[in-house]
Amino acid sequence: MKIVITGASGFVGQNLQNYLSAHASYDIITVGRSPQPNTPNYLSFAELLQTNDASADAIVHLAGKAHDLRNVSDPSEYFKVNYELTKQLFDKFLLSSAGKFIYVSSVKAVADLPQGTLTEDTVPAPKTAYGQSKLKAEEYLRAQTLPGNKQLYILRPCMIHGPGNKGNLNLLASVVKKNIPYPFGAFENQRSFLSIDNLCYIIQEILAKNIPSGTYNVADDQSLSTNELIALISQSFQKHTKIWNINKSMVRFIANVGDKLGLPVNNEMLQKLTTDYVVSNKKLLSVLDKPLPLSSTEGLLKTLRSIH
Repeated sequence: MKIVITGASGFVGQNLQNYLSAHASYDIITVGRSPQPNTPNYLSFAELLQTNDASADAIVHLAGKAHDLRNVSDPSEYFKVNYELTKQLFDKFLLSSAGKFIYVSSVKAVADLPQGTLTEDTVPAPKTAYGQSKLKAEEYLRAQTLPGNKQLYILRPCMIHGPGNKGNLNLLASVVKKNIPYPFGAFENQRSFLSIDNLCYIIQEILAKNIPSGTYNVADDQSLSTNELIALISQSFQKHTKIWNINKSMVRFIANVGDKLGLPVNNEMLQKLTTDYVVSNKKLLSVLDKPLPLSSTEGLLKTLRSIH
């Protein structure tokens, strides 16, 4: 099976290539931004869009502009990359002989902070340019007439983690590793996570089997509270769990002061660590008809052990 993977040099792309190579026989064509002459099985986006070679069986579109947590990116860049590029690639797919198009979107295309559990029926209302650009791409894909011999999959992953990924999980782990107590234990929340192993498994299942076209949320089976996550991190480092249950009103006061003085402890940090973001994967599991390889805890522990 010949697979085209865009964004192949990124965290998900590299893991997906390794996973597919280890689990089945795939002929993988990687796609990136710049031309790389004499690089086997590689095309730039310009070369891919211009080529007449339509022999691929499937396209996995991972490339995109990631969410800028510092909020310094030009909003138009999100739409140029996440929407316009996706539109061009999907138009190319419709004219090709490829049968499957997998677009990796994001739960942020639906909500920055969902009210209750996020499902595929949740009415999208993204607030950021990142989420809005992902949603616009989704809407374009779903609006096109899909020939009977083609299938479209829109995947909405929540926070992806895995060995080698440098994200918020690593920052939290570094705090625990330094024996700094977690001060927000009085807040009870639930958040969903997604192991890179589970994501790669899901993509391979879609490639290999006749899964119905559709939009699917992607998350591990169970959500965890930040307090539970701190306990897991402590376990992975073989340290005693240190959680302080400081009064919520006092914490919010400190966060407000942090906003005014530009301190690390501020409302943005408090929101990330203490609010709910639960994603339902029931629709996806119903079509896969089997459990995911790793539980939430197993996936997180695998990632955390790689940080040592």
